[in-house]
Amino acid sequence: MKRYVLLLLLLAALSASAAIIADVRGAIAQNDFPRAAEYIRSYRAANGVTPEMLEALSWMGRGALAQKNFEQAEKYAQETYQLSLAELKKRPLDQENHLPIALGAAIEVEANVLAARGQRAEAITYLEDQLKTYYATSIRTRIQKNIHLLSLEGKPAPALEGVSLPKGKPALIFFWAHWCGDCRAEAPILARIKAEFAPKGLVLIGPTQKYGYVAGGKDAPPEVELPYIEQVRQKLYADVVGAPAPVSEENFRRYGASTTPTLVLVDHAGIVRLYHPGRMTYEELRPRIQALLKSSAS
Repeated sequence: MKRYVLLLLLLAALSASAAIIADVRGAIAQNDFPRAAEYIRSYRAANGVTPEMLEALSWMGRGALAQKNFEQAEKYAQETYQLSLAELKKRPLDQENHLPIALGAAIEVEANVLAARGQRAEAITYLEDQLKTYYATSIRTRIQKNIHLLSLEGKPAPALEGVSLPKGKPALIFFWAHWCGDCRAEAPILARIKAEFAPKGLVLIGPTQKYGYVAGGKDAPPEVELPYIEQVRQKLYADVVGAPAPVSEENFRRYGASTTPTLVLVDHAGIVRLYHPGRMTYEELRPRIQALLKSSAS
């Protein structure tokens, strides 16, 4: 009977852990921050500080930032950061998924608050310091993304492994993942862009990386995942990404491509003119490429 009770308690705790993030995000989506805060308070009273609770708390910071409530965003970010540091004294960062998400989000929100207050240089310095601290962890890519968002445009494009940027020609780099629905939605737009602008000199490059699994989230070693990546490329991206697609985790780290797709537009001199994590519409992307080609021609 005692084991049965303990099992029930464990199952209840697991259920609460699974629900807290969804509950908080749902309340924030409805702009109900008091309800979201109450969810976290109740969970913490019952379960203490857990990685799931910290991820939920990080959403409070992200939500406040989206509302431009910078004071509250900073408060939640700093609380998440300090509690995450306490957890890191007990275990490695990448032991599971929730703590890296929480800590990465806290760093991201803190930097965005600084930038929003006009302290762009301080935000970059802060991110660079965090990058040094967490360079060997999974959140390196996310931190690099935020550095690039604040500083990469107008600077030379980082080198790519497995493929070279074309000399004297503009390039559009499309970071994609075999599991990524937004990448699939972007593919027809990029195919249209390629058909229109490749004859005028634009080169499309489509780096991807291994994730350790294939369809359905089934674990897969490289010798299984790499052929699967090529199958996905042939099926969904043949009109965008030439064979073979450059496969490199380091490319994603250098470019901060923690979001897929990430689109990077590089001019004929190798200077980044657009750095955009996330999808872009044809109407958003076409004028940027058209202006770049016009500038290159002149």
